[in-house]
Amino acid sequence: MKINTLLCSIMLAALVIGCGGKEEKKKEGFSVDRTKATEKPVEAVAATSEVSASQRVDLENKGIGPVKSLSLSPDIDKALAKKGEEVYTQMCMACHRVDKKFIGPAPTGILKRRSPEWVMNMILNPEVMVKEDPLAKELMAEFNGAPMANQGLTEDQARSVLEFFRTLD
Repeated sequence: MKINTLLCSIMLAALVIGCGGKEEKKKEGFSVDRTKATEKPVEAVAATSEVSASQRVDLENKGIGPVKSLSLSPDIDKALAKKGEEVYTQMCMACHRVDKKFIGPAPTGILKRRSPEWVMNMILNPEVMVKEDPLAKELMAEFNGAPMANQGLTEDQARSVLEFFRTLD
């Protein structure tokens, strides 16, 4: 009986020592205490209600580059548009899809949102546009910081791509 009492006492003492008190041990490494936000800050609510750069209409901005003025005929030049579609397929499809966002914005309806000069300057002069044009900067931010690559198109090629874009409206 004394042995049973002794063993029980030892086991009880080991249990008390093993569990310890309410003292918290310092954890090694990195930890984050997260709390769930109950309300959005006012700035976040305002920002989410704004129109994205890719959907915003700005027909006054001509962009920065060689094209200062461009007049479009009311009729689409089908031969030029066909040529532009070929250039677009070869040079632009890696980043742009006709009807949906991809790495870059979709060109469908672009001439309802941008001036022809802005589109041409973006095609011909993308490096300067993303550095100096506010709208181009916002587009780059909207598309995860992916700048438009300069494909080295001539003005004639860029104009044919623009004519192809007119068929997408």
